[in-house]
Amino acid sequence: MSAVRLPLDERLSRARARLEAERVDALVVLKPQNRTYLTGFTGGGPSHDTWRDGVALLTPTEVHLLIDFRYLDQAVQEAPQARHVRVSNMAEGLAELVGHLGVRRLGFESEVLTVAQWRQLTERLPEVELVPVSGLDRIRWRKDPEEVERIRRAAAIGDQAFRAVLPLVRPGVRERELALELEFQMRRAGAEALAFDVVVASGPRSAMPHGRASDRPLQAGDLVTFDFGAVVDGYRSDCTRTVVLGPATAEQRRVYETVRRAQEAAEAGLRPGMTGKAGDALARDLLAAAGYGEAFGHSLGHGVGLEVHEGPTLSPREEATLEPDVVLTVEPGIYRSGWGGVRIEDLVVLRAGGVEVLTGLPKDLLEV
Repeated sequence: MSAVRLPLDERLSRARARLEAERVDALVVLKPQNRTYLTGFTGGGPSHDTWRDGVALLTPTEVHLLIDFRYLDQAVQEAPQARHVRVSNMAEGLAELVGHLGVRRLGFESEVLTVAQWRQLTERLPEVELVPVSGLDRIRWRKDPEEVERIRRAAAIGDQAFRAVLPLVRPGVRERELALELEFQMRRAGAEALAFDVVVASGPRSAMPHGRASDRPLQAGDLVTFDFGAVVDGYRSDCTRTVVLGPATAEQRRVYETVRRAQEAAEAGLRPGMTGKAGDALARDLLAAAGYGEAFGHSLGHGVGLEVHEGPTLSPREEATLEPDVVLTVEPGIYRSGWGGVRIEDLVVLRAGGVEVLTGLPKDLLEV
């Protein structure tokens, strides 16, 4: 992953507000995406264990980055503003630093710290109170212009790759072959990684919203769903398109156009100030009125950034208010077991007057 060199002062200020709210002297930041967001240090990547490749300790005035020998040069390059602390054992090094700083109430990310890590810290810091802190992810919801630009570039790479793969979609080609080609095309166009494993689900398998590519060969008449995304400087994209192999049947076209109407209605209606629940209803109510309410079983969308699934969500359970500059997916679908499914997904930025669509692919039903 490339270094994420972005303005940090405002981010650190928002994170320090969490310290003040929880009345803690310092906060241990373990989640890779949160550590990167607050320091710029990417470590071994988002799938690596930060307990091994780098932990940030945030205080009201400083950011300490605890790393071992393997990541010292990288930390100096990516996070020059942090105080770098080389450690050979993370628990021991963190305990030593916390003791040196005189910390009495130590916050930790309640959703991240494991029981084993908690035990290691309590054994070494018997006089320090460990305080669970939540809500750190939320400071990443709103995106600054540079973040949006990186997501926009990732989306453009996905668009380019999908266009390159479309001519290969034909009977006899296996789903895995198309997934591999889509990955190759994204990397060839500049993606540093995949946002997630490419989904290619054809025929009856297209009724699986997250159907991993299999050895199934495509057949004439299949609906084929592609769900894919690229990574640019740590930031991710997410897009879904469904095509039909050959002329569409009347039923396939009817389902597709219903999903398209729901997707376009949601994009037209999303505004800052509404709840994620209200945003979800923009598409869900239309699908229900068309008789497909039970066939749409997932949320309408989710935030995207350093993670492909982050807050806020467009969901029947999301009471949070949508703010300007959040990046969201809008992805209604209809899925019928044994028949197949259709999903159309765009990536959008919520602006004061509505949405800016980052996805550049058409929504017309493609008969390939």
